[in-house]
Amino acid sequence: MNKYNKIYRQIKKYKKIVIARHIGPDPDSLASSIALRDIILNTFPNKEVYAVGAPASTFKFLGVVDKFNETMYENALVIILDTPDAKRVDGVDVMRFKGRIKIDHHPFVEEFCDIEWIDETASSACQMVLELTLKTRLKMTKAAAEKLFVGIVSDTNRFLFQYTTPKTFMLVSKLIKDFKIDFANLYEPLYLRPIKEIRFQGYIANNMIITENGFAHITITEDVLKEYNVDAATAGNMINNFNYINEVLVWAIFSVDVNNDVIRGSIRSRGPIINEAASRYGGGGHVFASGVRLRNEADKELFIKELDETCLSYKNKSN
Repeated sequence: MNKYNKIYRQIKKYKKIVIARHIGPDPDSLASSIALRDIILNTFPNKEVYAVGAPASTFKFLGVVDKFNETMYENALVIILDTPDAKRVDGVDVMRFKGRIKIDHHPFVEEFCDIEWIDETASSACQMVLELTLKTRLKMTKAAAEKLFVGIVSDTNRFLFQYTTPKTFMLVSKLIKDFKIDFANLYEPLYLRPIKEIRFQGYIANNMIITENGFAHITITEDVLKEYNVDAATAGNMINNFNYINEVLVWAIFSVDVNNDVIRGSIRSRGPIINEAASRYGGGGHVFASGVRLRNEADKELFIKELDETCLSYKNKSN
């Protein structure tokens, strides 16, 4: 039995299904979980299906998540999306569910589910949910199709990233054709920003430190967040706005998250492999796109040093 049918059979089997994703949601994780919830409910209207995890006001246009409660563990299936390891799952204890499925496009970190579908070649979790739906008897809705499109667009940065493949374009083309998606109008809520965020982006550009090895970084303090009236998540979500700077190979935005007592780091690369360094500091992700949650300033300085050395090593090998 192929992976699609194995997952479909489990979805069909369970009356109660919880869909979870990673801490610090982005459009891909939110869109994939909300869309899959709605697709399952459209296919099986009598099931209890919940998409859980902390909401993100920045991406509220993608839909509403469900508030988790203890009764959702009882005889339930959990589907973990866009999350390679158990410790990064938002809001639930994975091992307390009766059945467990993981659907993820990140490099493998650990096995913690009964069924694990990992595809590092997939552009996004949304692409995998789309593929699952098209390969089984799950029934898509137009609203879910629009969410999946937005998630794919976001995680590929409008199809600019290297893990955008011919398969990605084929699936998206089918999505647009079959569900008559007005994709031009879907871009506006994803990219529309208040003026305070544009000014904050200007602050980052003006204050970013660039080393001679091509590593750019900035640390956003709580005072700066208050000055521009933005939160720590906003800083991290701006990382893709600095993709194409001639002098920069790797860039990172660190922001102090006072509420959770961590330093969040979002890192991107135009060549050097960065997820190996991120994994050594409790984070991880893709080869050229990773994140970390650092415990203190000392860890941050060590991480900065390692990324700078990664850039130097890459330059030496390229010469």
